[in-house]
Amino acid sequence: MKTRWMMIGLGLGLTSDSAFAGARVGGYARVMARPDLQGGTGRLGYWNLYGRLLNEGPYAALDFDYDVLEPDGDAPWTTIHMRVEGGSIEGADMGNGGLDQFRMSQLYIEAGNVIVPNVAWQVGTLERTMGDLGLYDMRPATVFFNTVGLSGTLRNGPFELTVGGGDSGYSLRRDRYHPVWTGGGAMRLGLGRHVQIGLGGEWSMEFGTPGHRYAAYDTPNVDYEDWIRGEVIEQFRSDRPIEADQFPDPIAGDAQSGHAFAYLGFGGLGPLKWNSTTVRFERLHPEAPSHEEYNGESEDIHVTSLTDERTVLFVGNEAHLELIPQRLDVAWGALYGQHVDADNTVAPSDHNRWYASTVLRMQVATTRTLAVLLESSIAQEVSTQGNQFREHQDSIFANTDGVPDTRGLENGDTDTRITWQGKGGLVFNPMGPGIFSRPSLRLLYGAQHSNENNAFSNHFVTTLDQYNEFGTVEQHWHHVLALEAEAWF
Repeated sequence: MKTRWMMIGLGLGLTSDSAFAGARVGGYARVMARPDLQGGTGRLGYWNLYGRLLNEGPYAALDFDYDVLEPDGDAPWTTIHMRVEGGSIEGADMGNGGLDQFRMSQLYIEAGNVIVPNVAWQVGTLERTMGDLGLYDMRPATVFFNTVGLSGTLRNGPFELTVGGGDSGYSLRRDRYHPVWTGGGAMRLGLGRHVQIGLGGEWSMEFGTPGHRYAAYDTPNVDYEDWIRGEVIEQFRSDRPIEADQFPDPIAGDAQSGHAFAYLGFGGLGPLKWNSTTVRFERLHPEAPSHEEYNGESEDIHVTSLTDERTVLFVGNEAHLELIPQRLDVAWGALYGQHVDADNTVAPSDHNRWYASTVLRMQVATTRTLAVLLESSIAQEVSTQGNQFREHQDSIFANTDGVPDTRGLENGDTDTRITWQGKGGLVFNPMGPGIFSRPSLRLLYGAQHSNENNAFSNHFVTTLDQYNEFGTVEQHWHHVLALEAEAWF
């Protein structure tokens, strides 16, 4: 079905010369071969905090625009936009190119100069973004990523204002759909050719709907520690042995989430081509219920009020410089993130941590089409709620002050993970020099060192049970050799 829409769209664009003139197709593709001889899955580290290079898998995206009514002065115009994207290629990952790994991530119809001059009305998916952090493949200055609805965008010279709203329920709740009403907007202003500023934000409300099985609910009197351990039913039965058929019914409530960001971009100043800075603060949407089973009993544990105080502060910067024209390009990025879960005071998690990272990439053109690429990154991740990382294969036996945590509220023996990565190799750019010149064919070697044991995606068995027939392994270095191709068009 997903590819059928893409083919229909392409067919519309190719039916006639006039139709072809109103159609535009673009996209992105990334594929690689990374045989991993250390038991990993072909990625140097866990995630893009260390830079996207060698930490991402295959990916492909196709954008299609078709002008039903081409723009012509102040006359009304209409455009259809579609995007199909996904992360699997035959033989390059465990999905083996299956179409279930792809999705139609965008579909909207945009109409301009209707009712209000210089305003474009958009119905469908509403995502708007500015100021990408390309080294990390992150887009913090984004609104309406999850929202389907209606927006209006006013464009007047260097000024752009978008206001919109709709429903984010399917994106946030998936197969447990319940409406999540979202409203917000974004503003971008160009101050001459060298400076651009932006502001944006959105807020989502999930109103209580008594009787709706997937609405926001709370199971009364749930202790956070019991929930983390998966022992809510067990504790209830222990406290109330004669109330065997009276597990409390959930109580309907509301759920809220949202974020705001500020963006500053500037460039075209000497060797600085462009610099993007984004500050974002976010309140995450509460979780859907979890499921527990105990002694033949099965219950959903509703945890809206146990997961509604999770916030994220994010600060990121990326600069692109051309130090020697047509010869030496540099990209430098840095970011900081702080996650706080005010409900959780008992266990480490990704919602109670802070991290900082910096990535420096240099590309030296040796000829017009051949270059040498060098990149280095260092990142520190700190759990603020107990030990989250295992430094050694037997770290499960050692936690705070060397005391074993037999009940499982700590995951290792340290609260800090420090990871260094270095990458280098040859790059072939048929379109000429430039750190972001594409297409790009790369032969790269990457090395990682982390204080955490086996700090990369793998299928190792980590249990120290005497019946573990595979054994355990300890290694802090990880090496990857990669042949890659990347293009956008």
